[in-house]
Amino acid sequence: MLNNTPSPPRYLGKLAVLYEHPENIEKSQALAQQLNIPLINITELNEKDKHSEVFFLAWRDGCLRLIDQDLLKKGGLTVEIEPRPGEQRSWPAPKDSALAKALGRKTKSVIDATTGWGQDSLHIFRMGYELMCIERSPLMIELLKDGLQRLSQETWIKNCALSVPHLVAGNAIELLNTLSTPPDAIYIDPMFPPKRKQSALAKKSMMILRELLGDDDDKEQLFTAAFQATGKRVVVKSPDYAPPLMGKPSHTFQGKLLRYDVYLKGDNHD
Repeated sequence: MLNNTPSPPRYLGKLAVLYEHPENIEKSQALAQQLNIPLINITELNEKDKHSEVFFLAWRDGCLRLIDQDLLKKGGLTVEIEPRPGEQRSWPAPKDSALAKALGRKTKSVIDATTGWGQDSLHIFRMGYELMCIERSPLMIELLKDGLQRLSQETWIKNCALSVPHLVAGNAIELLNTLSTPPDAIYIDPMFPPKRKQSALAKKSMMILRELLGDDDDKEQLFTAAFQATGKRVVVKSPDYAPPLMGKPSHTFQGKLLRYDVYLKGDNHD
């Protein structure tokens, strides 16, 4: 079992916990202390020069949400536990997506080494794979913990007697070296630098995440660690404009505006 502690958060000056309702004061205080960031009352946002932060964490509508100035009145971003458009709600969902084909028809166990907002992780989970999620950002860990807690209360999870994916906090480059059993596949979705001309359709969630966390400058090192740790394959999700991360892949499966590059290990061909 993996056990590691993330490096100290570095969100000071950018991020704060936003306290809006009395019933959330205790967990807001605990979250601010956990991330080593300020706790701000919403009434202070109208006071000039009171704070420098432009991003906030707050509980709204039963969810922990990430908010910027544009989203203060719109609810904010949260880990969405519902399937995305086009994804099946049944469990296990059919393995007919480009991602499923990239993971392989004989694959049973998967590690998502770059969980982020968890959307691909939850798609993998709903398809019935045995899944472990690794995330190194303490900010995203808190959002993911909230999302997985909500997922655990879903009726279909209880009816199927399922456990939600195992979430591990830490740097995957280090953690993958400590695995006792190699998974069949390791999935990587690193943040690539955006196109020079930013698309108007760029997701708000990724724009905010890039602003807070930056790009993944160590994605090559992560791939090396993943390829050493996997039992059969590494799957790399890339935008269609980016070159393959580590040379020509064994297979490529095309999605909409993105692709999945598969790097097989040894004599695996499934």
